[in-house]
Amino acid sequence: MDGAFADYAERFDVFGEDTPVAPDGPPSGDRWSTWDQSTPTERGPRPYPEWVVTELGAVDTELGVLKTGKEADVYLLDRSVPGTDRGTLLAAKRYRDPKHRMFHRDSGYLEGRRDKESRVNRAVAKRSAFGREAIAGMWANAEFTALCRMYEAGAAVPYPVQIVGTELLMEFVGTADGTAAPRLAQTRPDPTELADLWEQLRHSLSVLARDGYAHGDLSAYNLLVHEGRLVVIDVPQIVDVIGNPRGREFLERDVRNVGGWFTARGLSADLVDGLAADLVHDAGLDR
Repeated sequence: MDGAFADYAERFDVFGEDTPVAPDGPPSGDRWSTWDQSTPTERGPRPYPEWVVTELGAVDTELGVLKTGKEADVYLLDRSVPGTDRGTLLAAKRYRDPKHRMFHRDSGYLEGRRDKESRVNRAVAKRSAFGREAIAGMWANAEFTALCRMYEAGAAVPYPVQIVGTELLMEFVGTADGTAAPRLAQTRPDPTELADLWEQLRHSLSVLARDGYAHGDLSAYNLLVHEGRLVVIDVPQIVDVIGNPRGREFLERDVRNVGGWFTARGLSADLVDGLAADLVHDAGLDR
């Protein structure tokens, strides 16, 4: 209850002499869990993993910054139920205020994306304040939708827990002490590990292409390696390769960009060329 009503309740004994007035804030942490603020369609795929904390009495505690970027910052969040051992670490991706947001090459990525309302499309085209806010929503929802689809299809992505406005909460990829998994660019795999990571990448990109999409900005910095598992991250600019007239270009560029990292470490260039051709076929762009 708000402060005014709390004062009123105490003054006129609304709840009785022995009834305590409940405080607004949580007993600890920074805020109450936002789980109930998301609609069913704004939550991750069912069945929810056991580690997802859905209790309304849970508390969110911010533990620090995992990554800063042009469009959004990612924070480490602990969501736990006070007084129990029920809790989990989450990555909270928060898109910046429209005045400070710098969407990277957004005009190309937004081709083929349209809102149902024409006024929104006009605002996006003009990049008005409302249009920039709409773009933020488009990017956040595109990333959440993409993560859900990729997760359900079997691609290696963080489980998308929920979306609230332009805040996306997802599985934290790292250790229990809050140490984030390294990016692929930070690793030094031996030949056997390199080949295995490439095969994992092939699988995830093929899953995405068969669904009609390309990552859109893939590189060794948008891939995590956790205990030998390659995880695809940062997909707000996911491209509909069917609806976007430059779809094939984005798809082939993804392979070329990340393939350069692999070939520089000994992978055959023929494998990179072969993957590009396979993905074009998977997406149906060679017909």
